[in-house]
Amino acid sequence: MNKMFGVVSLLTLALTLSACSSSEAPAAPDAEAPAKQEFARVPATEAECATFDKSETGEVFARVDYTDIEAAYKVAISFEPWEFNQDEKFLTVNVTQEDFERLRASGQELGFTVSIDEKLTQQQADGTLDAQAIGGYPCFRTVQETYAAAQSIVQQYPNLARWEQHGRTTAGNPIYRLVLTNKNTSGTKPKVLFNSALHAREYATAELNLRFAEKLVAEYGTNPDITWMLDSQEFYLVFQANPDGRARAEQGRLWRKNVNTRFCGTGSTPGVDLNRNFPFRWNTGGSSSDPCNETFMGPSAGSETETQALMGLMRQLFPDRRNDDLTSPAPADTMGIYIDIHSYSRLNLWPFGSTSTKPPNSAAMENLGRKFSYYNGHKPMQAVGLYPASGGTDEFAYGTLGVASYTLELGDAFFEDCSKFTSDILPRNMNALLYAAKVARAPYQMAGGPDATNVAVSGTTLTATATDNQAVGATAQAIRSAEYFIDTPPWAGGTPVAMTATDGTFNGTSEGVRATINTAGLSAGRHTVYVRATDTSGSTGPVSAVFLNVGSTPTPDPTPDPTPEPTPPTYDRTYQGTLYSGQNQVTQYYQYAGGTITGELKFPASADFDLYLQKWNGSNWAYVAQADGTSNPERVSYNATSGYYRWIVNAYSGSGSFVLGENR
Repeated sequence: MNKMFGVVSLLTLALTLSACSSSEAPAAPDAEAPAKQEFARVPATEAECATFDKSETGEVFARVDYTDIEAAYKVAISFEPWEFNQDEKFLTVNVTQEDFERLRASGQELGFTVSIDEKLTQQQADGTLDAQAIGGYPCFRTVQETYAAAQSIVQQYPNLARWEQHGRTTAGNPIYRLVLTNKNTSGTKPKVLFNSALHAREYATAELNLRFAEKLVAEYGTNPDITWMLDSQEFYLVFQANPDGRARAEQGRLWRKNVNTRFCGTGSTPGVDLNRNFPFRWNTGGSSSDPCNETFMGPSAGSETETQALMGLMRQLFPDRRNDDLTSPAPADTMGIYIDIHSYSRLNLWPFGSTSTKPPNSAAMENLGRKFSYYNGHKPMQAVGLYPASGGTDEFAYGTLGVASYTLELGDAFFEDCSKFTSDILPRNMNALLYAAKVARAPYQMAGGPDATNVAVSGTTLTATATDNQAVGATAQAIRSAEYFIDTPPWAGGTPVAMTATDGTFNGTSEGVRATINTAGLSAGRHTVYVRATDTSGSTGPVSAVFLNVGSTPTPDPTPDPTPEPTPPTYDRTYQGTLYSGQNQVTQYYQYAGGTITGELKFPASADFDLYLQKWNGSNWAYVAQADGTSNPERVSYNATSGYYRWIVNAYSGSGSFVLGENR
């Protein structure tokens, strides 16, 4: 990758001027102007110049046909493609004439060709390209729906969640964060900060972040790893980092920036690209001084209130652990992790992006990026593309504070197909985020260590797999040892107990391990067992946990009534859950071609649960059928037309477990 960047950098020896004008608009007032690297350009033809001249924004769509996927990834990092078709080996990107000419020069060196995509350019001119309002995507919630869902989490889980404002937009609207942690536990809690929707048109990012939050609270107490993470860490989740821009995108605009009308106020693309506005090495490349350009960096570093809100939150959560240069590493024991969620291109990126210089914590950052790739299948790489790009959030977080920082580029489109999002992008990246949270106590140290997987208890026999094979493309180390802790984890001074290799010898990069747990002296009830492993290089990975029940199984308080007797398997699908009074549970939506949908809800005799069926009407979920009387079971039958549907089970009064059977 560095060799590739070096080849492109050779082009800086000369600047080839185009036969027709392609200069940027004058810089915005007060713009700083540090020295920038110049890149060679191959002049546009007269016909291409005419196409640029006709564009209201000065931008057109270019098609890049490639043969080398590494070169394509570099293009994707630099230009955030409209389409990235890896089957047919092409990308389409929105570019100015200067970008177009630089891209063509780079293509001569790296083996790709660049041409104007006349069809997309014409659609852009006609205004038909923006017809991507959020109403056509029922899996993605709007800004207001996202906020409502977050507030519902706080209401349902008051001991785990709080909803806080940490800034305002340039228009004065609030910017919020959802904070998740067990309020009843103490100790040093590493901070996990996940940010999303900084670029307004990237619908999938906020939804992934919100569903991550919903998973944490829903599985607390039943999922051992989520339970210990919420007990001992703090999660700060910013779903809508650019809510004004996102609201504009939801109306069907291909909106990227914020909505600061001080800049390009009379044009079609006002605002500042927030991911070019952060102070670390601001205005050193990859951004524009033209206020109407999509990558306008702002009049000064950190000029936007949205930028200031996120910077302030970062500084609140993460102490400054490194000098603001390119060579000073953050200490290996630096706590916390920051991830900026974007779309798209299926990339896991780490700083620096403003220079090809590797970060001083490069080995650990690369290893952790490769661990994420094991889960989400993304390409792991440093965030520098064909050309440097400065002013990003992850570079500020790492460069200024030293915290381990990444950008995840999800999927294959800004407006991701819902079926693809729910079946592929969501589960893959959910697991990557969970792994990021696992290592938050010491990401630089744990990144190179082995992982404990398949942790299980049968009676008093504890088993697991210790593996160093989960860093994609990295050289695995042999496992040296494994150990477990009961109730008190290693960071709290727990006592380690050695485990043995199932085959008798620790000598492989993946080893089955086991131990017999001595339960003498343990109180009756549930205990948590933490397992971790160390490789022959001395690196220790994160813990994975399992619950161990000693004696009688603990009974939760308040005690739900027992699960009703299961109905004979006559349903197409069955949903189960447990609710307390006032709570509700929403099932995953599905697409249905049409016909009769029936649902039967059974719940404890001492409770009153209601059943609702909703259909997506193009802009929100509408109630189409309900059973909210006093019957048990409650039954719904609905003659459905083609569309998207989902169920809601509401505990009107009482608590307990329910079974919802569905036929369709």
